[in-house]
Amino acid sequence: MTELKPRRSVLYMPGANERALEKAKTIPADALILDLEDAVAPDAKEAARERVCAAVGSYGTREVTIRVNGLDTEWHDADLRAAASAGPAAVVVPKVNSASEVHNIERALELGGAPEHTKIWAMVETPVAMLHAEEIAAASERLTVLVMGTNDLAKELHAEFVPGRGPLLGGLSLCLLAARATGKVILDGVYNDVKDLSGFEEECVQGRQYGFDGKTLIHPGQVEPCNRIFAPSEAEIDRSRRIIEAFEQAGSGVVTVDGRMIENLHVDNARRVLALAEAVKS
Repeated sequence: MTELKPRRSVLYMPGANERALEKAKTIPADALILDLEDAVAPDAKEAARERVCAAVGSYGTREVTIRVNGLDTEWHDADLRAAASAGPAAVVVPKVNSASEVHNIERALELGGAPEHTKIWAMVETPVAMLHAEEIAAASERLTVLVMGTNDLAKELHAEFVPGRGPLLGGLSLCLLAARATGKVILDGVYNDVKDLSGFEEECVQGRQYGFDGKTLIHPGQVEPCNRIFAPSEAEIDRSRRIIEAFEQAGSGVVTVDGRMIENLHVDNARRVLALAEAVKS
């Protein structure tokens, strides 16, 4: 099995805020998105771009990405050129709606001299994107992660924010299917009420149950519960070890663990749990 990279918690940090970028060095999020889009006022875009690109290499082995401004903005091209030169782990692009847009982003990164390790994370946050999620995800090997933009999706659906996210689940499910069909990572959207930790934890549990690899966050206080919920529990790790051991000892025939029949798919899942647990520890 390919080594898993933990992306349980992926924290947005405002690119215009030098103190926030410094503080991010002490926050135990698995990955960071240094944001040039929503968190930065128009008159601060250029200064934020320089600050973020200079900061990319300041976070040790942490996965650090840059969110550029959208394709339809005046800052997008300059953001992509600067990000390509800075060489982050990925460039996060808002409102990607088609495979052709992915191709244009990929071409711009190549022309800008982006290193091979700089991947594309595509934000899917419109009805059009939901309906074309598989095409977007399959458009490029350089595209490795889908990021759900649930706030924009709710806005475009004219949907209300309600516990359980019922109005959004159709779109989320389409994107999960697309990610799994194309072998991509997929991250759940943000939770807006930073003071409602119980509601946040419930949404993390829901996201994990649906199959998301992790969640994007807007506040450092959300990191710890997110890391805990998206990591394998001790009980899951123990059961996974027993499943693999029982399967390997049996060699062939019917295998049961805790009274349940075990097949190859259960063994594959168990190996993935152990790989993620190991990745989280390292």
